Amino acid sequence: MSELFSAEWMAKFKDEWNSDPELAGALEKIGFNSVIGYGFDGEDQPLGVLVVENGHAVAGEAFDGQELNWDLRASREQWEKWLKKPPGMMGLGMAYTSRKLKFLIGDYGAMMKEPRMAGPFVKSFAVMGRVS
Repeated sequence: MSELFSAEWMAKFKDEWNSDPELAGALEKIGFNSVIGYGFDGEDQPLGVLVVENGHAVAGEAFDGQELNWDLRASREQWEKWLKKPPGMMGLGMAYTSRKLKFLIGDYGAMMKEPRMAGPFVKSFAVMGRVS
C-alpha cells in the first residue's frame, strides 16, 4: 500500500472517488468544486490534495502550496482506523466535537447541515478505505 496521502495514494484516491456514483455523481448534481487538503494533526501543511471540479476529482497529488477550500487533519492512527472501518455521520460528528477530526480550513457545521454535501462527505471516508 502507498504511503497515506502521498502523491501515489492521492492519485488512487482520485480514481476511487470518480468510480463511486454516490460520491462523484452526487456532487456533480450540485456543481461541487473544491480543493481539499488531507494531512496529519500538528503538521504545518497537508500532505495530499484532491482537486474536485463539478463533483469529479481531476487531480490527486502531493500538496505543493495549492490554495485550499478544505484542510482536514487527524492523527495518523485516527486516519488508519477510519481506513479500516469508515465512520458514519454520528462517528464523524463525535470525531469533530472531540477534535479527533479538525478542519483547519472549511466549515464543518455548514457542510453537515447541507444533506447534498453531508452524505458524500461521509461516503468519502468509505472510498478512502478502498485505496490500496
